[in-house]
Amino acid sequence: MTAYRTVLVGTDGSDSSLLAVERAASLAGDAGARLVIACAYFPASPREVKRASEALREESYQVMGSAPAQDTLQTAHDRAKLAGAGEIETRAVSGAPVDTLLALIDEVKADLLVVGNRGLNSLTGRLLGSVPSDTARKAHCDVLIVHTVQ
Repeated sequence: MTAYRTVLVGTDGSDSSLLAVERAASLAGDAGARLVIACAYFPASPREVKRASEALREESYQVMGSAPAQDTLQTAHDRAKLAGAGEIETRAVSGAPVDTLLALIDEVKADLLVVGNRGLNSLTGRLLGSVPSDTARKAHCDVLIVHTVQ
């Protein structure tokens, strides 16, 4: 089997997702592969941002527009560099996390997708789906689910 050439990892800025970024960066560095770090976001008006912040509280960072996504990507890029990745590309993509990751697999020709296990063992994740379970079922490349939360 040949080494991975392009590793794609999703992040939402959470500690859990940043651990997945570090693992993906280490794998990419060891394989000499390109690392693509993606952050999905939903464009929002100031009014929608306020409502999301009130409703979601600490989880609202996931839906607040492209500026926080760019900040998230910069943090992830810095952590990936420290973890050993060489060639790093970042992508802020408008849309739902699962849909954007699946589209990016084809776009960047990823042969490995890395996601954290956040939501995988939650009741909501079991009932409604989660990023790790949905991407693992739908992706057309290898998927590594990193154990980032218990």
